[in-house]
Amino acid sequence: MRSISARAPLALLLALPLLAGCLERGRSPVAESMGDDDQYCQANGTVKVGSPEYVACRKDRDVQRQNAEARADRKQRDLGEYMVNHPDVH
Repeated sequence: MRSISARAPLALLLALPLLAGCLERGRSPVAESMGDDDQYCQANGTVKVGSPEYVACRKDRDVQRQNAEARADRKQRDLGEYMVNHPDVH
């Protein structure tokens, strides 16, 4: 019994870095690659915040981000299905 209770903290310590990745769910790599929407839509100060052009730009950026995230999710799902269906391929 003593060896099991001694291994539990060690196992948790080893698993902690793997679980830390789950905490980074707020920003996706797609969102970070697109940059700052506010700066992009202001077009270096030529478009004012709240103007129709600015609002349309922000909506377009949201749609672009959602589409890119959907493509990334689909690729990941397809890869997982491929790996399940082809377990002998390395």
